[in-house]
Amino acid sequence: MTSHRPDTLEHAPLGRDSAYPEHYDAGLLYPIPRAANRAPLGIEEGQLPFVGEDEWHAFELSWLNARGKPVVAVARFRLPADSPNLIESKSWKLYLNSFNQTRLESREALIATLEADLAAAAGAPVTVELFGVDDAALAPQRLPGDCLDDLDIEVNDYTPSAEHLVVGEEVVEETLHSHLLKSNCPVTGQPDWGSVLIRYRGPRLDREGLLRYLISYRQHQDFHEHCVEHIFTDLLARARPERLLVMARYVRRGGLDISPWRGTLGETPPLPLRLARQ
Repeated sequence: MTSHRPDTLEHAPLGRDSAYPEHYDAGLLYPIPRAANRAPLGIEEGQLPFVGEDEWHAFELSWLNARGKPVVAVARFRLPADSPNLIESKSWKLYLNSFNQTRLESREALIATLEADLAAAAGAPVTVELFGVDDAALAPQRLPGDCLDDLDIEVNDYTPSAEHLVVGEEVVEETLHSHLLKSNCPVTGQPDWGSVLIRYRGPRLDREGLLRYLISYRQHQDFHEHCVEHIFTDLLARARPERLLVMARYVRRGGLDISPWRGTLGETPPLPLRLARQ
């Protein structure tokens, strides 16, 4: 199992027994500098080869209204890929739970507090949307494009290797996806299951090789965000596409799902969507 645990995790709450907070505490958020994980990929600070966002959904969000009655909602957060820091997921969960017994005047007051606290931790503006638990916007959808998962291939490699990525001479524009992505938490080793979408214009990717490459993350330990950046930089270097988008939709864990996307300048992801496993 390949492991990549930067020194920035030394004091992180992830993987430790932590008492759940009883009252609002912005100090629970634990920022992690992105640069430590980007350096091994050859990404220099201030010279990102991509644009993108980390999209989070929080399904365990509750607070008290001004009269003490509980309110529940689902939150969507968007954290820009060029922010200096990502935010560790367990600290984010603890922070959100600190609102459980906190009285707030309105949903707008909660959004303002969330945006201010998360922006302070990330070092960049974070957008927040709240949804009712039955909101149609949260209905599961399907990834666009062709699914690779029925390809009958033999696999013997479970650590990331760009050698699997092979391209032909024909230039194409296509969207491909797989639900076989799995990586592991860089601290606890717990499995992180996900689906990945790749949209590109450039030399045609060999589909069997691409599927082997995606499966090769199966024993790799890293954050969701950095797995997507790893995939993006490998595809950019090996295939040299004119345009490229890589988006992962990770399965919910601890009431949170994380869906990072990275793209060449001008790329945007499909409209916000949730998969059945999220």
